[in-house]
Amino acid sequence: MGFITLSPAHLCAELTDEQKKVPLEVDTKDASLAKVVLLAGTPSNKPGQHEYFAGCALMLDWLKQQPGVWPVMVAEGWPKDESILKGAKSVVCYMDGGDKFALLEPARWQRISQLMDEGAGLIMLHQAVEVPEAQAAQFKSWMGGVWQKDIGNRGHWDMSFDSIPQHDTTRGVKPFAAPKDGWLFNLHFADRGVTPLLTGQVPDKSRTTEDAKSHAGRAEVIAWAYERANGGRSVGFTGCDLHSAWGIESQRRFMVNSILWASKLPVPDAGTTVPACSDDDLKKNWDRKALILRGKPAQPAATSPTASTTGNSQ
Repeated sequence: MGFITLSPAHLCAELTDEQKKVPLEVDTKDASLAKVVLLAGTPSNKPGQHEYFAGCALMLDWLKQQPGVWPVMVAEGWPKDESILKGAKSVVCYMDGGDKFALLEPARWQRISQLMDEGAGLIMLHQAVEVPEAQAAQFKSWMGGVWQKDIGNRGHWDMSFDSIPQHDTTRGVKPFAAPKDGWLFNLHFADRGVTPLLTGQVPDKSRTTEDAKSHAGRAEVIAWAYERANGGRSVGFTGCDLHSAWGIESQRRFMVNSILWASKLPVPDAGTTVPACSDDDLKKNWDRKALILRGKPAQPAATSPTASTTGNSQ
């Protein structure tokens, strides 16, 4: 049985009662705190995949535990009160990309461009690394990389990150595996300023473009850091399609480290302290999705085995 393809109108953007308890667009008047704005996209894909709200809610909690940080969460891809972006040290975008990218509206694009000119950090997660061709060049100047359908590939497979390079974002991050998550790879990268952070092997069957096929066997960049000419910092990570992947400790630490680094905040030598993320934590704040399976409610997407069954708690 396959999921029936539905239009975005079938995905309910109304917050659930549980989601309504998450504080949204709460600013601070304390200028000594580094404001990090988390932009959670609208509902997308199957339950358990693209859980943008739930993922940002987790990051909100983790960032609250970091000294000197004031995280602000925004639902539906863009703040109702744009003044919340004033003074942001970084912006995290966890949302659909391509033609559905929430920042494409000209006024929004211009506001992000202003933040980039100010040297703010920018973090793009999963599908958010893709924009239409018309915006690709400017996006690449912000991020150091952009996914485009001419050479880009995507898919689901068991990814292992066996070698972790030394970088502020990877402090305390141990090699880890992310079973059956969704990934994008073979991006257009800037000629300079890009540092690969997470690389790994991809199945040859996932190399569907001619360019990707020509690089068979190459370890592919899944996450990278970019230092812009004006001193601004960006991080891209194409994973985290499956919400269950946030249960991996090393992925959580990498994410929090990356946000601090992009915000120009110090990252502890041993990496950030991130709380445990239980199965119950991973079940919170999912979107209400009206996907159907032959007339029956959709079941959650397949999740990766728990750490206790894989032997890898990272």
